[in-house]
Amino acid sequence: MDKSISKTVAAAHSVGPAASRVFDEVMARIAGRFTRVEPRLVARDFVRALLTALDRKNCWQLAEAAGHARPSRMQRLLREAVWDAEVVAADLRSLVVDGLAHPDAVLVVDETGFLKKGVCSVGVQRQYCGTAGRIENSQVAVFLAYASPRGRALVDRRLYVPKSWTVDADRCRQAGIPPSLEFATKPALAVQMIDAAVAAGVRVGFVTADEAYGRDPALRQRLRELGIGYVLAVARNHYAQVTTVVKERVDVTESWLSELAWQRRSCGPGSKGERFYDWAWVGIHDDGPGLHSLLIRRNSDGDLAFYRCWTPRPAPLGTLVRVAGSRWTVEETFQIAKGQVGLDQYQCRNWTSWHRFTILAMLALAVLTLTTLALASTTTTEMVALTVAETRRLINALHHTPPDIAHLLRWSYWRRRHQALARTSHYRRRELQQLSRQT
Repeated sequence: MDKSISKTVAAAHSVGPAASRVFDEVMARIAGRFTRVEPRLVARDFVRALLTALDRKNCWQLAEAAGHARPSRMQRLLREAVWDAEVVAADLRSLVVDGLAHPDAVLVVDETGFLKKGVCSVGVQRQYCGTAGRIENSQVAVFLAYASPRGRALVDRRLYVPKSWTVDADRCRQAGIPPSLEFATKPALAVQMIDAAVAAGVRVGFVTADEAYGRDPALRQRLRELGIGYVLAVARNHYAQVTTVVKERVDVTESWLSELAWQRRSCGPGSKGERFYDWAWVGIHDDGPGLHSLLIRRNSDGDLAFYRCWTPRPAPLGTLVRVAGSRWTVEETFQIAKGQVGLDQYQCRNWTSWHRFTILAMLALAVLTLTTLALASTTTTEMVALTVAETRRLINALHHTPPDIAHLLRWSYWRRRHQALARTSHYRRRELQQLSRQT
C-alpha cells in the first residue's frame, strides 16, 4: 500500500478514539445537571444519535438510532424531565471557549429561521425567514457564535418571540412561555447573550454582525460600555457623523474618497482561496471614548458594503478587515449545524422543548468541532484540513454499528400502528368540530 494512503487509513481510524474521548468529556461536563440517572443516559443517547447519518433527526428517528423501543424517553427528555437547559448552555459555552480559545477570536451574532406549518409552534408567525429568503411561516432565533482560527461553534441562542405572541397571554401560556417574558427585539436578544458571555468570563476583542444589528444604537452603546470593539455592517442609507457638524449617508461618504484611499486586502480564507477586496477606512466623529470609524468594502464589480467600527484603543486596518470577514463564518456554522446535527429538524411546539432540543444539537456540533480540532495534527501536506462534515462521515463509516433487522422491523410496525391511531383520532376530532359548528 502507498505510504500516504497508509497514513490516511491510520488517521481515519484515529477518529473513533478521538470522538469518543471528546464525547465523554462533553457529556461528563453536563452530567451533574441531571438529578436522575435516566435523563442523563437519555441525553447521552440523544446527542450520540444526532451525530449519526439520519436523514431526519426528530425524536422518532433519534430513538430508533439509539436502540430505544419507543420515542417516549426522548420526548420526555425534551418536555418533562427535570433539568435546566440554560445551565447546560453555560456549560456548552465554557467548553467551546476553552477548546477554541485564541487571541483573535470574535463573537458573531446572527439569526436564522426555521420553517414551520400551523400557528401553534412557539414564536411562529409569517415573517422574513433568511433560510427561505422571503416572508414565510417560521420561527426565528438569534444565535451567538464563537469564531477563532482554531474553529467555530454556536455558544448561545434566543428564540425571537414576536409582539403578536407577547400581547396574547393565553397563547403564550399554551406554548409554555414564561409569564415574565417581555417582547425583545433581535438586537436586544443579542445584548442578552453578549452580557451573559462577558459575565461568564468570555474575553474577546470584537463582536461582528450584519445590518440588522449594526443599525441598533443600543447594541453599539452596550458594546462600548463593555469595552468590546465592534465591526457591524450597516445599510448604505445609514447616517454617520463624519465631522463635528456634518451628518451624512455612508454611501455619500464613499464619493469623497480618491482611488489612493483604497487598499487591497484579504479578509480571510474562503473555499477558493483568500478573499481579496478593496478597503477604505474613514474616521467618524463621536464625543465618547475610543475610536470610531467607517470601513468600506468594494468588490470586483464595484458593489460596496459598509461597516461601523469602534475600538477602545487604536487598531490597525488589517484587524478590522479580519473581523469584518469573520462574520460569514456564522452562516457556514448554521449550514453545518442544520446539515450535520439537525438543528432545524425538531418537532417541538413549546418553549421548553425548543430550548432543550437546540442546546442538545449545539452540544453535538461542539463534539464534532472539538474532535476535528483534536485531529488537526493528522492532516498531511497532500490533503486539505479535516472538516466537521468529514469528521462526522468518518465517525459513522468506521465506528457506527447498524441496527439489526429485528429492531428495524419493530420500529416499522410501531410507526405504522402509531400513525394509524393518530389518523383515526384526527378524523374523529375533525368530525366533532364539524358537528359542533352545525349545532
